[in-house]
Amino acid sequence: MKKLLSLPPNLVECFHDIEKADRTEWFCTSDPIGSKLGSGGGTAWLLEACRQEMDSDSDFLTWLGKEKRILLHAGGQSRRLPGYAPSGKILTPVPVFRWARGQRLSQNLLSLQLPLYERIMEKAPSSLHTLIASGDVYIRAGQPLQAIPDADVVCYGLWVDPNLAKNHGVFVSSRATPDKLDFMLQKPSVEELGKLMQTHLFLMDIGIWLLSDRAVSLLVKRSHQEGKLSYYDMYSDFGLTLGEHPRMMDDELNALSVAILPLPGGEFYHYGTSRELISSTLAVQNLVNDQREIMHRKVKPHPAMFVQNAEVGYQLTSQNSEIWIENSCVGAAWNIHQQTIITGVPVNDWNLEVPSGVCIDVVPFGESDYVARPYGFHDTFKGALSEAGTCYQGMPVGEWCAVRGLSVEEIENGHDLQAARLFPVCSSVEELGAVMRWMVSEPALQEGKEIWQRSRKLSADEISAYADLHRLAEQREAFRVKNWPALAHNYERSVFYQLNLENAAGEFARYDLSLPEPLSDSVPLMTRISDSMFRARVQQLKGMAYREYEDEAFRLMRDGLTASALAKRQQPHLSVYSDQIVWGRSPVRIDLAGGWTDTPPYCLNEGGNVVNIAIELNGQPPLQVYVKPCREYKIILRSIDLGAMEEVDTYEKLRDFMQVGSPFSIPKAALVLAGFQPGFSTESYASLEEQLKAFGSGMEITLLSAIPAGSGLGTSSILASTVLGAVADFCGLNWDKNEVCNRTLILEQLLTTGGGWQDQYGGVLRGVKLLQTHAGMDQSPLVRWLPDYLFTGGEYQKCHLLYYTGITRTAKGILAEIVRSMFLNSTEHLSILGGMKGHALDLYEAIQCGNFDEMGRLVGKSWKLNQALDPGTNPEAVEAVIRRIDDYCLGYKLPGAGGGGYLYMVAKDPEAAIRIRSILTQNPPNSCARFVDMTLSDKGLQISRS
Repeated sequence: MKKLLSLPPNLVECFHDIEKADRTEWFCTSDPIGSKLGSGGGTAWLLEACRQEMDSDSDFLTWLGKEKRILLHAGGQSRRLPGYAPSGKILTPVPVFRWARGQRLSQNLLSLQLPLYERIMEKAPSSLHTLIASGDVYIRAGQPLQAIPDADVVCYGLWVDPNLAKNHGVFVSSRATPDKLDFMLQKPSVEELGKLMQTHLFLMDIGIWLLSDRAVSLLVKRSHQEGKLSYYDMYSDFGLTLGEHPRMMDDELNALSVAILPLPGGEFYHYGTSRELISSTLAVQNLVNDQREIMHRKVKPHPAMFVQNAEVGYQLTSQNSEIWIENSCVGAAWNIHQQTIITGVPVNDWNLEVPSGVCIDVVPFGESDYVARPYGFHDTFKGALSEAGTCYQGMPVGEWCAVRGLSVEEIENGHDLQAARLFPVCSSVEELGAVMRWMVSEPALQEGKEIWQRSRKLSADEISAYADLHRLAEQREAFRVKNWPALAHNYERSVFYQLNLENAAGEFARYDLSLPEPLSDSVPLMTRISDSMFRARVQQLKGMAYREYEDEAFRLMRDGLTASALAKRQQPHLSVYSDQIVWGRSPVRIDLAGGWTDTPPYCLNEGGNVVNIAIELNGQPPLQVYVKPCREYKIILRSIDLGAMEEVDTYEKLRDFMQVGSPFSIPKAALVLAGFQPGFSTESYASLEEQLKAFGSGMEITLLSAIPAGSGLGTSSILASTVLGAVADFCGLNWDKNEVCNRTLILEQLLTTGGGWQDQYGGVLRGVKLLQTHAGMDQSPLVRWLPDYLFTGGEYQKCHLLYYTGITRTAKGILAEIVRSMFLNSTEHLSILGGMKGHALDLYEAIQCGNFDEMGRLVGKSWKLNQALDPGTNPEAVEAVIRRIDDYCLGYKLPGAGGGGYLYMVAKDPEAAIRIRSILTQNPPNSCARFVDMTLSDKGLQISRS
């Protein structure tokens, strides 16, 4: 998806280098110098400039239809946010949220706002190729996005109070048709909105507009006058022509169809002014106040205080409110108060008094010079210097000059304050400090005045035009490098272990930073797990031995998950007659949505949501276990499908369940969890034989798995549950299905195979269900049963197809790599997993509502999400099969981790199902490929006795 940015001219040249952005994905330009095009004309300019550079051979309409794109307008002067005017407001650094996991120290407004726009465009119908948004806002959707209608213009809005809406554009709709725009208003009065509310609803425009190619073409057409691009505003011009009763008449634009959508759980944070920089950041930080969800344990002296990418020797106190220090050195000899923003200050030893309401900004200029640019917290850099109302540093310009022995004429430049040459270029940090003291707090300092008078002086406009942004970014990076070790050392009061540790490890390796001191055993388990994997990744990136740290991370997680089993020791006793057989049998499962969110450590940190179904194959539960007494005091293990047999007569043989390739790892581990091992039993025995004598008999366990290996149907986990259930019944342990599933998770940790909880719950519990857990070591899902009509009723049943591809799966490697990303708080992986959790709820809703088409479509989205998590889930051999039946399916996916095994398909209708069967039966991909009849299991795990 292409991203098009309208930026300040100086930023265009270095954006890709500073942001390390792919030039094929990101296109940047600025409005023509000296022209005012407005948001509409600016959109036309940006689109045409991109077409000319990327695909000049195509005409405009053809080019528009080739791909989806996101346009961000971020090229303004930023008069009201001077500290980030040179680098553009869109690159404003934003502190890591205290309640979030997986963020980066280097995050900025652009990186935070983009994911929402990408989700919107992914959900948008194919007719909507263009999204236009503003660059100085951060917008969040607290709930899953709704379906986006197919209209020429789709606008997102927020439900807000009239007092807030009066300062923005407003979408007005009739109460009878709230999703259709009646008309748009710009900055209506509270009184006007009050009258409208009797018959209408209104949403505040948040600047997210989706346009069809037709609408874009008309916008571009209106942006031209007499063949030349001219000023045209999207909101006050284009927007007022839209709706059922538009405020401006234009036959072509009036005919565009328009839909209005409230952003679900929408939040709007403006970063347009110095005050909003702090107030919006504070509001986001305070979205979560539940201390259980805030990972570090630091309490700031004042909540409205933000320090990042900085070296601060000054002791901040509760008296310092509305403070922002970024990319700066603030020494112990400084004295700051309130309402102060400090940006760009290089390393210094200044003695500087900064009055309340005064801000400090330093901008690199040329190869080694600096520009001193102090300003007032509320300065807007507007107004002619000769006007009494024009203020600088909180006082009239004339008064500021008089105090410093200057005349206004010395800084007059014929325009307003933005164009006044007021800011001196200094050749050294020492000069910079002296002139800053004179400009800020010591107007009698003669040295500072002399430096100011002899220096070249720049206006705010010229600073933005000629600042050395590479030097600015390099200084920020240098401060950040110094911050890394301190953050790691002070992890209890910092955000370190909640950061994207993959990114952190890259920085530690790149700059050869020393690893923090080892953590003690008293540190919370999840922190120690993260620490071990972080150390492993740093060592790996340095080309050093790392397996020891990685193994330690997995060991710690195993210990945490198995602690509950060790705490609840078992006392097995023979509970069957000598001639009885316990028979356990289970269906398998297909995960429809949310798979992977059940996998530790993700579910331990965030909880998981999974929708899955229990199915029988060819009319039978395919996993079966038989347990019966044995006269000899030993354990005999048999596998019908593998044709294998093993006798176990010692604890040592039972303990070797971790042996690679052993066909009996699962029953051995199950017997250990059932109490047939010292440490797991309430009683102590000298040997396994002695314990079996006390038990009353030996034991014979026979396994049958009527499924090819690596099916993707949760076979190994559900087989483990079936063994545990049968053994528990045989030994009188009284485990219910929840306990069986819990112990399956523990069993897989003992086997070091990993995995989550949804496989066993999917097969042990009948039918269709949503399984949900909360964060924490106790992963016992809440089960929400769903109606099965879409799977069993009428012609629907014929539309569910299961096809064994005959392709070997490679899920183990996929699992290990994704789990490592979970350990390291990978931003991309956590974002996808969060989307999977929400997607599971969407599918749950579709099944509840009996919407078969939507259910099938959402199954297809599950498959896309799996591939986004790891492309290895869909090898070319599988893709070749899918391409042949794609047109006949609503959706399809490989169950489980993917890579091969079974392919589950939801056909569009029974006729399409017949066609799919015909295509794949006549030309199978290999000699093992075949269809298997699947039916919904209404029983789940069954345990019975002969």
